[in-house]
Amino acid sequence: MATFSLDDVRKVCKGRDAWWTVFLVDPIAIRLTLAVANRTAITPNQLTAVAFALGLGAAGCFALASPGWLVLGALLYHVGFVVDCMDGKIARLKGTGTTFGAWLDFMLDRVRDTLCALALTVGQYARTGQTAYLYAGMAILALDMFRYVNGPQIVKARRAMRSALNAARRRAEGPEEEAAGAAPPADPAPAARTDVSLPARMGFSPSAHADPSPSARAEVSPPARADVSPPARAESDLHQEFDSRFPWYRRIRRYLLRRRVRTHLVSGIEFQMAVFIVGPLTGAVIPAVAVAGAGLAFFELVIIYKFWLSTRAHARVIAALEECAREQDAGYGPAMTRQGLARVAAEKE
Repeated sequence: MATFSLDDVRKVCKGRDAWWTVFLVDPIAIRLTLAVANRTAITPNQLTAVAFALGLGAAGCFALASPGWLVLGALLYHVGFVVDCMDGKIARLKGTGTTFGAWLDFMLDRVRDTLCALALTVGQYARTGQTAYLYAGMAILALDMFRYVNGPQIVKARRAMRSALNAARRRAEGPEEEAAGAAPPADPAPAARTDVSLPARMGFSPSAHADPSPSARAEVSPPARADVSPPARAESDLHQEFDSRFPWYRRIRRYLLRRRVRTHLVSGIEFQMAVFIVGPLTGAVIPAVAVAGAGLAFFELVIIYKFWLSTRAHARVIAALEECAREQDAGYGPAMTRQGLARVAAEKE
């Protein structure tokens, strides 16, 4: 059996994560992962099943509704979340992750949270007779559904935007580049795909929400270099308008990323912890739902606003690249293409 170190486990932690996970879960989960990896043959799927069982236990406690049971339910939920954070670490550490395991983890998490939301709010309604708890339950389910629909759809749209930019750039740079782009990649692994690695090779990083995984690359600020080609500049930063409106954003983002914390400060994880841990522990379930729900909605709207601005920039850059492609087809050549891109990029700025 392989022997791993704490540094080995830290290396497989997500590059970006929720602050609740980074500060309140990982210090424990990393050490438990080390013990499980070195001393047992427990698989990631088995850990997923244990986390789900603890979640069911938390739901059962919430359904009993009395203050003592609520406290026990909150503790079980937190322990279950710690275990749930271990399965991915074990999978990455040992290289035993599977597509089915990722699906199982996602689905059981959704079932657990739905059952906990229903048990908590319906249980409190049965105990107190206050219909506000039923509305709180509907709000929990609606917000949870919204964030899990919104996030993947934005990621999907961003991938399509990157692919469209790469295709337009190849057309603008000429037949040789377009033919090279049409050739199948040597390595079919996701990490080697052109639409993912090209910005990094050009010296630019993805946006804060362009990668579905919080373990995505750390931020590298776009370098102000004169030798970066106009197509690269045109493709590099679809968030320029957002950054110009909120110049302090990148400074805060860099500060948080140095600590592995996402700028999405009230994500689904913080929302769940407020609803299923803070609320039951304090007896203030409805205030916890209201405050955490407002925070979650605010940050989701920020993501949507930033995405909207990037789609407008994307349309402008695509138009610039298509203009350059038309100049290329008309026989002006790559030099004229670069000049055209530089001109349109300057107008955009």
